[in-house]
Amino acid sequence: MKNPITKAALLVCLAITAASGQAHHSFAMFDQEKVITLHGTVKEFQWANPHSWIQVMVPGEGAKVTEWSVEMSGPGGLARKGWKPRTLKQGDKVTIVIHPLRDGGPGGSFVSVVLPSGETMGGDQFRVAK
Repeated sequence: MKNPITKAALLVCLAITAASGQAHHSFAMFDQEKVITLHGTVKEFQWANPHSWIQVMVPGEGAKVTEWSVEMSGPGGLARKGWKPRTLKQGDKVTIVIHPLRDGGPGGSFVSVVLPSGETMGGDQFRVAK
């Protein structure tokens, strides 16, 4: 490119595109220094792009049940790790380890899960009690 204005415009476009792509994949909303364990029942497993989700109903004090949203990677990444669209089914009793939301809300990023069969899928660095 000989025209410096065209070259500058192209660089600005590339910078904007890279910044928006990086922002989409930010995990800043999750506290990566903390892990919490949830014991609950799968409401829904959303096998979707760009991110899959586990909706899990977690009992609290008294009769209160809270729905937690657990964000995962997309189907392609999950499939490479042995996941299938029916790995989790509505009604499955599971134990899920997550990095919680920084704001304390009922959500987090996926670390691992103990399936009803007792099999653990996910992060090897965390031990999950069965």
